[in-house]
Amino acid sequence: MTYQETILVFGLEWFKLLFVENEGMAFGLKLGGDYGKLALSVFRIVAVGFMIYYIRLLIKQGAHNGLIASISLILAGALGNILDSAFYGLIFSESYHHEVATMFPEEGGYAGFLYGKVVDMLHFPLYEGNLFGLFGDKTFRFFAPVFNIADSSITVGVFIIILFQRMFFKNEDVQDNNQSQHDDDDNDAKDFSENDIDDTETESPAEQKAEDPDQSDHNAEDDDNR
Repeated sequence: MTYQETILVFGLEWFKLLFVENEGMAFGLKLGGDYGKLALSVFRIVAVGFMIYYIRLLIKQGAHNGLIASISLILAGALGNILDSAFYGLIFSESYHHEVATMFPEEGGYAGFLYGKVVDMLHFPLYEGNLFGLFGDKTFRFFAPVFNIADSSITVGVFIIILFQRMFFKNEDVQDNNQSQHDDDDNDAKDFSENDIDDTETESPAEQKAEDPDQSDHNAEDDDNR
């Protein structure tokens, strides 16, 4: 496909494959300049590393499978966009409106490692019109952003976590409450044991005599013998 070429899916005007490239984040958002692009790529790599570590931690802790699956969706989407930005510029030549990009051109790709653009292709203009004149003479379009499958994966993962957060994090709350109750029980047992020791140490001779009559009789016999 050439740049911004459009294909109607099943002949539908509201479901299109539109070939565009963006230099930034999901739904065409971006940071300005080469340093912004590099910073975004590095941030993605760090985020992916953290998510891999977090997923392993959740599995060890026996977390809810829905939470693990949701974070895995976010991880998969981030990996997809990283691969685009890392290698797409190395593999293809620049895309133009009336010229298809060349794979592995002799002069090399259009960008260096981590500086490539991310390919977007999913477009859902569900409504396009004046919208009762609310925007003057301008045409209002919903949904305007063009995105890719990786963006969809990230978005679905985030929404699932938001919708089911109580279910996903209920087990952690129960574990925290159980641990707190266990700590309280241990403290109570420790205090009870210390109190017993204090009571024993502060017993008077009369109390010790009352508690051990046999010892008292034995001491009396020793006095008579003397």
